[in-house]
Amino acid sequence: MVRTHRSTRILGSLLLVAAAGISSFAAAPAPEATRPSVTPLGEVVPAPLKAEAGGAGYQITAKTRIRVGDGNPDERRVGEYLARVLRPSTGYKLPVTSGEGSDGIRLRISAEPANKVLGNEGYRVISERGSLTITSWSGAGLFHGVQTVRQQLPAAVEKKSKQRGPWRIAGGTIKDMPRYGYRSTMLDVSRHFFTVDQVKRYIDQASLYKMNKLHLHLSDDQGWRIAIDSWPRLATHGGSTQVGGGEGGYYTKAQYKEIVAYAASRYMEVVPEIDMPGHTNAALASYAELNCDGVAPPLYTGTAVGFSSLCVKKDVTYDFVDDVIRELAAMTPGEYLHIGGDEAHSTSHEDFVAFMDKVQPVVAKYGKKVMGWHQLAGARPAKGAVAQYWGYDRTGAAEREQVVNAAKNGTKLVLSPADRSYLDHKYTKDTPLGLSWAGLVEVRRSYDWDPGAYLQGAPADAVMGVEAPLWTETLSTSAHLDHMAFPRLPGIAELGWSPAATHDWDAYKTRLAAQAPRWDALGIGYYESPQVPWPAK
Repeated sequence: MVRTHRSTRILGSLLLVAAAGISSFAAAPAPEATRPSVTPLGEVVPAPLKAEAGGAGYQITAKTRIRVGDGNPDERRVGEYLARVLRPSTGYKLPVTSGEGSDGIRLRISAEPANKVLGNEGYRVISERGSLTITSWSGAGLFHGVQTVRQQLPAAVEKKSKQRGPWRIAGGTIKDMPRYGYRSTMLDVSRHFFTVDQVKRYIDQASLYKMNKLHLHLSDDQGWRIAIDSWPRLATHGGSTQVGGGEGGYYTKAQYKEIVAYAASRYMEVVPEIDMPGHTNAALASYAELNCDGVAPPLYTGTAVGFSSLCVKKDVTYDFVDDVIRELAAMTPGEYLHIGGDEAHSTSHEDFVAFMDKVQPVVAKYGKKVMGWHQLAGARPAKGAVAQYWGYDRTGAAEREQVVNAAKNGTKLVLSPADRSYLDHKYTKDTPLGLSWAGLVEVRRSYDWDPGAYLQGAPADAVMGVEAPLWTETLSTSAHLDHMAFPRLPGIAELGWSPAATHDWDAYKTRLAAQAPRWDALGIGYYESPQVPWPAK
């Protein structure tokens, strides 16, 4: 998980901006000859299950209406979302109207067999002259269909000022559904604190690529980021700093609920993490009684790992754990609560197992399912627990075997191998941000692996999905997050969504390159990897 034993500091973001090659399209409309052609149906990220081109396709005009039904609030919610995306750039009113109609953009949630067979997140898009229809069994599927339609439109549709059309969508039919039901990205707000608006921005970026989980790493040695009423100094003292000594910060309960609600509006579920028994210096510094010797250590702003531990043998430790999980669970509608468990180097194996035996039932007591880093497999995972594997090529065989055996015994897995999916790792040795303890992770390496076959010996059906963690020892601004997440985040999203049969680097890199104008329009500063055939500026 973390991931370095020396402090790495980046002074400001000027170096990043220079390295990233950030650019944006000119405000003036392009000449007719250079304006983009219609995107071929299905040429999107993630690759859809099936796309059949045919017909003239649909064009959004000033007369377009977004038609939703009267009986399902998700239809109207997604319709209003789509209108908010399209109105600034098209300049059209795009009213969201209820009632029947055969024209316009039609959003329909229906339990008909053709939708149910695509599952809870699947969808169909039919683009033809006069109408564009998106249907699904659920609001989530409808929302994912909208993301596909966004990518079928010219990239200028993402801009916040009026642009010149036309706004055409290629004709034909898309049928789509995810390979895995768990497709996540993680944001570490503990090493460096990120505001509610910055987290919302990252949610929007991830949801464009059909991610459906946001794992928030809320506590670590350097900062505690969530208000807990029964232990208030966790936030006010433990959250008062960050890596390098900045002022830090924390989320009030109202702010955390705001993040959860915003994620839900994008059909994403927040998975909060309180890392324990290690990575706990911020908590230990806040309350002396959590330390075995009763002495609170100073706040910590470095990047070393493995030195801290809750006092496993003290009763007050479990009062603390119960209170924190109770309050966090009450604010979290999702089904999972992540309890960390990695790099507990200052906790004996015996104490680690005893700690997990006591903490896992507390998670269940408050109505949540346990998630933990894959070291949980070295204890006794509770029934229904999920282990998140963050190992890499140099991970020892014995550790891998523990995880494989746990999977064979019913523990589900989420895969986030550090040398494939860790977005904080450097692309090359010259990348001005990030870490490299698991190796360098260029775009092809990040994409070119199969989650179903990655952990040899683990049953394929034990894999619930994938995650792209973004640790922030060296990242302190949204520009930093952009540069490290893009272009790798869409690749992990595709591994989680698209059928294994569509996996092909040569085809993917072309579809990925076509995303660049969209990122420019959205103001996302990305790394221009030489492995990708980016369009000319």
